[in-house]
Amino acid sequence: MHTTRALLCDAFTDRPLAGNAAGVVPDAAGLSDAQMQAVARELAVSETAFVTDSDDADRRLRYVTPTTEVDLCGHATVATHAHLHEAGVLEAGAHTVETNVGVLDVELTDDGVVWMTQRDPSVRRLPNLDDDVVADALGVDAMSFVDELPLAVADTGLPFLVVGLDYLSTLGEVDPEDAAVRDLCERVGAKGVYAFTFDTLEREASLHGRAFCAPVGIHEDPVTGTASGAVGAYLDEVAAFGTDFPDELVCEQGHYVERPGEVRVRVEDDVRVGGTAATALDGEIRVPPEDDEDEILEA
Repeated sequence: MHTTRALLCDAFTDRPLAGNAAGVVPDAAGLSDAQMQAVARELAVSETAFVTDSDDADRRLRYVTPTTEVDLCGHATVATHAHLHEAGVLEAGAHTVETNVGVLDVELTDDGVVWMTQRDPSVRRLPNLDDDVVADALGVDAMSFVDELPLAVADTGLPFLVVGLDYLSTLGEVDPEDAAVRDLCERVGAKGVYAFTFDTLEREASLHGRAFCAPVGIHEDPVTGTASGAVGAYLDEVAAFGTDFPDELVCEQGHYVERPGEVRVRVEDDVRVGGTAATALDGEIRVPPEDDEDEILEA
């Protein structure tokens, strides 16, 4: 029986039990794919990050949901590096991390903010996608779509269908069935739908978003780094702010699932997302050998 440390860290917030919870396994050396999947299923949060050595970067991260592995996860990256910094493993400064989308840069500030450089952005507009198809999947009226915000799939490591809505009240009404989101995402080549509005709760916020990620087994993700990076690239592409793009976007998210948090996004030569994290749970998990199929993980 193999025992390893496992944590639940809440990203994009400065207090536990808010933001987006990520599992963190700081020493995943020796765990097989099946064992990682079992641990992620046991921790039962949207993604768990497994830290291993890398020949190409300072460390490697693999991101596993309760049902599958995904290529990149912003909040789990922030959570992992915030924990390693708090534990004294990492000093403030520049670091690199190997992911399934390549080696990415991570910067740690002295005050604990983790800035993650995402993959080079791509934004694919969808002029032939019927607004009514998207509206029906989200359960809202197509009249609530903002004309200046065309439907598009934006990708800075994980592709999201980006949908701009008129008001916060409209965004609050969105509650799609997972099957509808899966069908829509399969149609457009996305892993989730990110609906947002410029109508915000906090004065300093730039937008309020919600992410629905049924294709990777998540009904609604509380606070999503990859989606926030994608919407930053999208807003830059569609010139939503004209020639005066903000130095930093503040993306509110998670309030509708009682996990409020915010993601900071900077769009310059590259796209970076930033935030802090707080540890909510720190313990050990017992991982049975793969041939002990009948054994149950114990945390």
